[in-house]
Amino acid sequence: MLGTGGATAALLVGASDDVPVDTPREPAREAAERELSRPMYHENDPNLLERALDRFWEWVDSLFGAASSGTPGGLIGLIAVILVVVALAAALWWRLGKPQRTVRTSDSLFEDGPRSASAHRTAADEHAAAERWNQAVQERMRAIVRSLEERTLLDARPGRTADEAAAEAGRPLPQHADELRAAARVFDDVTYGGRTADRQAYERLRDLDLALESTKPLSATAAEGAAE
Repeated sequence: MLGTGGATAALLVGASDDVPVDTPREPAREAAERELSRPMYHENDPNLLERALDRFWEWVDSLFGAASSGTPGGLIGLIAVILVVVALAAALWWRLGKPQRTVRTSDSLFEDGPRSASAHRTAADEHAAAERWNQAVQERMRAIVRSLEERTLLDARPGRTADEAAAEAGRPLPQHADELRAAARVFDDVTYGGRTADRQAYERLRDLDLALESTKPLSATAAEGAAE
């Protein structure tokens, strides 16, 4: 028979056989990280650019998902909204013209040396024959102003703008004041505003030029009285 001490020892031995082995967590985690950091486990991982692109497309997908969920009609409604925005942008581009990339330094009507009204008319007709309507409009407006200078209805002043010329010429030629202002606006739109002229715009300036040639101006006194 076993004594009391022997029985107690046997019980302790039996109990120790049933207790599971508990490995410390921190060393186990470090060992797992060391194992997983080996290059053999990362040969097929995406590179930095691929990961960045994945993040970007995930963001785009989430953005469209949020937008489509908040738009009537879902994804189809979102596509319709995008098409409407694109159409409006195209319409504004066509209406307002190409944005100016450079800042204009001068609004002077004449960019080159002095030329006669006849020379400007010839250049305008050549541009019109080639359907270069922007240049045709510009040359015809210069012909109008140069002709008024040659008739001494305007002083030959360097640096004069189309608007200034129209305002000054409207005093001795009040019956054409509105047409002169409209012609100056067309010139400015084409020259500085990025607009595109057409045949109709050019023909209006040509008809005005011909009409001015046959119009008798008011005398200086009558023009001053009309201006008041």
